[in-house]
Amino acid sequence: MKRRPDEEISRPLYEYDAAVRAGRGCFAGVDEAGRGPLCGPVCVAACILDPAKPVYGINDSKKLTEKKREALFEEIREKALACSVIFVGPEIIDRDNILAATMGGMRRAVESLAVTPDLVLVDGNRCPEGLAMPAEAVVKGDAVSASIGAASILAKVSRDRYMLELDRQYPQYQLAKHKGYPTKLHYQLIEQYGIQPFYRRSFLKKQGYWPEDR
Repeated sequence: MKRRPDEEISRPLYEYDAAVRAGRGCFAGVDEAGRGPLCGPVCVAACILDPAKPVYGINDSKKLTEKKREALFEEIREKALACSVIFVGPEIIDRDNILAATMGGMRRAVESLAVTPDLVLVDGNRCPEGLAMPAEAVVKGDAVSASIGAASILAKVSRDRYMLELDRQYPQYQLAKHKGYPTKLHYQLIEQYGIQPFYRRSFLKKQGYWPEDR
């Protein structure tokens, strides 16, 4: 039987997960969105997929259209055995640095799952400390593992929705357009309107850009 295109896209990712599950049991994929922006939270998600209820089309969230991510977001939440999303705000990022804040968010996301996994697979090259179960880093894991890919979609869509809400409250920053990332337009708007509590002051300072509050 010919597979549908979405199934073909996800097949290698699900095969990877099946191999992991066969040797290690139930596991969660973990990924984040928003490490690079000048404002807003970094969003971390953990997801345990149900192998009996595949979600076709899962891939690295950056390779998907916004419409596709939104559709997959709802399907993942409906079909997953467990999933959680954690927002780590600018005040924690400024206090702890972005890496520590992200790692802390990953730990909290895993701890918030309704099902305790036997293993955690984390996108990237390092894992959070203090987990109650083994963890392994998977470089570019969101394009390798369906579970990590699902977590990347949950994190990306959750953060984008958060930034759209901020955009409604602060339309002068055009957050819906750049999602807080350091674009030329964004710097111009900061220069014009100053910074708000949702900005990461440590990021602005590190880049040599520390506007006076207005």
